[in-house]
Amino acid sequence: MKTNMSKGLFLAQAALIGAIYIVITIIFAPISFGPMQVRISEALTILPLFTPAAIPGLFIGALLGNLLGGAVLPDIIFGSLATLIAAFGTYGLRHHSKFLAVLPPIVVNAIIIPFVIHYGYGVQIPIPLLMLYVGVGQIIACGILGLLLHKVLEKYKHQIFRNQHKVE
Repeated sequence: MKTNMSKGLFLAQAALIGAIYIVITIIFAPISFGPMQVRISEALTILPLFTPAAIPGLFIGALLGNLLGGAVLPDIIFGSLATLIAAFGTYGLRHHSKFLAVLPPIVVNAIIIPFVIHYGYGVQIPIPLLMLYVGVGQIIACGILGLLLHKVLEKYKHQIFRNQHKVE
């Protein structure tokens, strides 16, 4: 994942992405947590298509967003790891369709988060139903809002994400 961007630019972008993730998660806290959630900040999981700095930014954002949002320890750990895995998946699909790139956060979260909700929070809804709830929320956040964000950023990517191209 080498790029020709400076370490300072990488860290600044990662920090900014993390901070935005945290703020959006907290602002929309009533719908960011729970069995039926639409975590609006998950729209940012499209950002690894534009910059590898989004990977640590999303992870730290999810970690601190969960921590500051009052999540239980399993959610802080496994919810954040789900975001990290999904960010790597999106980054790995950066040379493919943007529609494929939204699948990692949808699938990873639909698989992992229901177990966190069920066992971490003690919600007694069957896990397959929780998978459906979380999956639908992720489709809204990542599939719809993430693709809208991609459309906006695509117009300005050369100004916003300069020097992001991978060095082979």
